[in-house]
Amino acid sequence: MTGGADTDAWSGHRPTIRHNDYSPVEPPPLGEWQPTLPVSVIIPAHGGQEKLDLTLAALAAQTYPVHLLEVIVVDDGSEPPLRLPEIAPIDTRIVPAESGGWGIGHALNTGAAVADGVLIQRLDSDMVICREHIEAMARWHHVTDYLVTIGYKRFVELDGPSAQRMPTPQEVYEGVRDGGLGTLFDLEAAVPSASEATIEKLNGLRASRNPYNNCTGPTHCLHRRLFHKAGGLDPAIPRGEDTEFAYRLACQGAVFIPEPAAQAVHLGMPGQRVNRERTIRVATPYLAHRIPIRRDLRKDRGHRWLVPYVEVVLDVEGADEETVRRAVAAAFEGTVQDVAVTLVGPWSKLTDERRPVLDDPMLDLRLLREHFSHDERVRFADTPSATPAPIPFRYVGPVDVPLGKRTLQRMTEAIQERRAGVVIAELPGGGTARLERTEALSRAHLLSGTGSSLDEIIEATHGVHRAPHEAFWPPEKPKTPAGKTAAAQDGKPAKTDKDAKAPAEDGKNGTARSRKDSPGRSSLFRKLRRFSG
Repeated sequence: MTGGADTDAWSGHRPTIRHNDYSPVEPPPLGEWQPTLPVSVIIPAHGGQEKLDLTLAALAAQTYPVHLLEVIVVDDGSEPPLRLPEIAPIDTRIVPAESGGWGIGHALNTGAAVADGVLIQRLDSDMVICREHIEAMARWHHVTDYLVTIGYKRFVELDGPSAQRMPTPQEVYEGVRDGGLGTLFDLEAAVPSASEATIEKLNGLRASRNPYNNCTGPTHCLHRRLFHKAGGLDPAIPRGEDTEFAYRLACQGAVFIPEPAAQAVHLGMPGQRVNRERTIRVATPYLAHRIPIRRDLRKDRGHRWLVPYVEVVLDVEGADEETVRRAVAAAFEGTVQDVAVTLVGPWSKLTDERRPVLDDPMLDLRLLREHFSHDERVRFADTPSATPAPIPFRYVGPVDVPLGKRTLQRMTEAIQERRAGVVIAELPGGGTARLERTEALSRAHLLSGTGSSLDEIIEATHGVHRAPHEAFWPPEKPKTPAGKTAAAQDGKPAKTDKDAKAPAEDGKNGTARSRKDSPGRSSLFRKLRRFSG
């Protein structure tokens, strides 16, 4: 195969796609274009030599140019070891899975690490694909680089009274090359994938709210850069690793495109059909920890989850210890419990060198670090990350306006209901707080070379919703005993002891600070805007 790593970077046009409506993307017609991107087909395999031989025979009959195609079979501990059959693409090799792990995810990561192609095509070792399969999947990726194409499949029985005859590798090669899958299998008796009905109902996933759900493992294709940016597959997941990986691809701003011209036959029934209850039971705890938007899987109150639902980002530079502690406590005491807090400040300036302990000029920052250093829910950063992926949402607001008990719940409900990319709350005093959808933020960064701001791009791809602070900080009656100063009301700056003793400003005490005066507010938004370049 020619080409490879030096052509991995994308320099072409990236069209603006709203949600998952990929209508603006026009792939070249099959058989009427000239492919240029090398494709690495990665096949994870554990045993099953007879089926693998058929998979490779079908790959040998593809319309995609042979000099742009390599096939990597990753032997995941087969006994006896897998061997290359006589009929296979010219550039086919078997590599052993890296030591120290096993399973589909581990094997796929091994293959991706040694792949030379610009595109990565995952294919199961028990799939017989049609002759245009690779071409149909790859053509979309010649248009732009943030797509994931999904092939179609039907399942054929190999056991029992409805079992179909297994063809020979030679028959598969000739049948795929000359006649199609219908000459090899009884397609009328084959069982279609359950996802195909969903795809059709949602206009080819154009109208899907969560299209990643339909990106199942046996056959999908994407740019290698996107594969690695998402982090590859999670080898710890024994079932459902394809769904979890697709979720992380969505967090990177990917668009999912089902390709009906990429047909295939799966040799045997899917695991959910053979033992549905056990398959779901095995996958559920792994997906619950890693896909926060599956709220139906997170019903245990007080449980700590691997990936939080919301990251709360607070700029604490210049803020006093009491204000920060109050803001962090409010974030954790809300109705949304799977929350992480990132405190943005000049933490790298805190050294262990000798200092005046009581007169330390960075005393508040140092005490805050010590106070939260043993709470795994709290993170420290000098600057905010470009996106919080794989966390699906990020809240950014002034540290002196604590979250209300139901603020995050209301904001996430609003952003989900409207399918918005950003929800912005107008705060008293002229400031704002915002909830960002990671998927929208990532896509905005991909499209940011146009000169538009991130919010302008998000408006085009997902929409921006604005609302008054009362929509997210509903008023609550104070429960403070009579005669004592009430704590800060939801949506208004918190009062410290210092504020309570200070003389009234302009005849009012406790007036909300202006956007300019709020500690850390403007500096945090400046830091976030840096990523738009």
